[in-house]
Amino acid sequence: MMTDPIADMLTRMRNALTARHEHVQMPVSRMKREIARILKEEGYIREYRVHPAERAQGTLEIDLKYDIQNNSIIRTLQRVSKPGKRSYVACKGMPKVLNGAGIAIVPTSRGLLTDRQCLAENVGGEVLCYIW
Repeated sequence: MMTDPIADMLTRMRNALTARHEHVQMPVSRMKREIARILKEEGYIREYRVHPAERAQGTLEIDLKYDIQNNSIIRTLQRVSKPGKRSYVACKGMPKVLNGAGIAIVPTSRGLLTDRQCLAENVGGEVLCYIW
C-alpha cells in the first residue's frame, strides 16, 4: 500500500529525468492525470497518455521533454504538502515559485490549478508541489 501516490509520481519522473529516459510509466489516478494535464499545458512535458488495464487501474505514460542540448526542461520537482503535514494557502498568500519562472500546483474547489490561475480566479487551496 502506497501512502503518498503524488510523491511516488514526482519521484518516478525525477528518476526518469536523471536517467534521460524518453517516457515514464506509473499507475493512473484522477489526480495524477490532472497533474500531467497541467504539466502539458505549461510546456514541461511533451505528451501524456492513459492506457487502460485488465484490472481497475490503468497506466499513465508521460513523454518527457528535453532541450536541444539534451537537458531536461524540468529542473526540480519538489513535494510541498505531505500526508503528515498539509500546507494550505489563501489566494493572497500564494507562493511565487522562482519569481514566476516555476509553477505551484494547487487543488482547489474549481479543480487542479497553477498558482497563476489561482490568483486570477481568487481561490486558495493545498499546495501540492513546486515545479521549475
